[in-house]
Amino acid sequence: ILPRKVGRQDRLVIYFAGHAGITQDMNGKDLGYLVPWDAQISNAAKSITLDELKEFSRRVMSRHVLFLLDTAVAGWDVTPPQQLSLEGRSAPEMETEKRAIQVMTAAGKGEAVIRTESPDAFVQAIVAGLQGAADTDKNGWLLASELAAYVTQRVEQKSGGVQHPQFARLHGEGDTILIEGQKASFKSGGQTTEAEKIAAAKEEYDQAFSMLQQQQSAQEALVRLNKAIEYYPGYGDAYVLKSYLYLEHVPNLTEALSAARSAVKFAPNNPDSSYTLGLVLQRTGQFPDAEQAMRQALAVNPNYSDVYLSLGDLYAEDLKDKAKALDAYKRHLETGGVEGRAKAYLEQNGRALPSTTQ
Repeated sequence: ILPRKVGRQDRLVIYFAGHAGITQDMNGKDLGYLVPWDAQISNAAKSITLDELKEFSRRVMSRHVLFLLDTAVAGWDVTPPQQLSLEGRSAPEMETEKRAIQVMTAAGKGEAVIRTESPDAFVQAIVAGLQGAADTDKNGWLLASELAAYVTQRVEQKSGGVQHPQFARLHGEGDTILIEGQKASFKSGGQTTEAEKIAAAKEEYDQAFSMLQQQQSAQEALVRLNKAIEYYPGYGDAYVLKSYLYLEHVPNLTEALSAARSAVKFAPNNPDSSYTLGLVLQRTGQFPDAEQAMRQALAVNPNYSDVYLSLGDLYAEDLKDKAKALDAYKRHLETGGVEGRAKAYLEQNGRALPSTTQ
């Protein structure tokens, strides 16, 4: 049930307290497994193997998953976590967009978890770390790797060096965000020139555009576009594409209209700015304003056949102006458009088709 309830933008943290066992396969390789606290460690029927945990992680949509296992685990084929780059530390939101399935255990192979206190040292360190103690660089962000480093130090110190928490990744190359701080303004983390800001915005815009071309997630494309706008608030093309996404892929007419107006403000020489605004206004029933916006798009590009088609639809279906609809559909065909409904409307109303379409 849980994998179906967790979305891609959610962060999933699972805490487990129980037993850990280890067996061997036919080749003598250690195979670790977990057993819930209320079951016997020898009860294989209730065990959770690494393969099952990996399968669960695969089915969960969440980009970031962190398992906190209050036990000692061995016999798991895992990968040591990769350290964040300098750029990642200065702008962690960039590094941590990657998928991350990570695991932290209370102790290493063959070690006992000291439980002389309740909660035990592992849990105490986790709680203190989440309350801010693990944010050693004081940048407001808390990543799983930072928490693991803090927990390891605290538990080793409190246990007198006999209990060593382990941290590894099951899948992905990112780092789970536990506390999100203020986003860095730019990828470099420092002051940049306007040209560098525009370049950073363009990179995010290009990635968003590419994602749509490849029919990938519209939600992730929106994340990219918002980053582009964050890097350079005047990057008009990002508003154009953002408005289109809210109009056609992630329906939200309020957001679509806001983005379209920003597009016209910051990219007035892009005909798609006014064209997209016109489409949004048409969808919201503001037909005269939609006509004005589309006419403005044609003032920028008089041969934009798609705009003539949309104008024809607006006149024919909403403004009920047959003469203007005929003219718009005809111009659509004259400027290279091939839409069948434009031809049909002209023929039904006795208007000859342009010679290029006959």
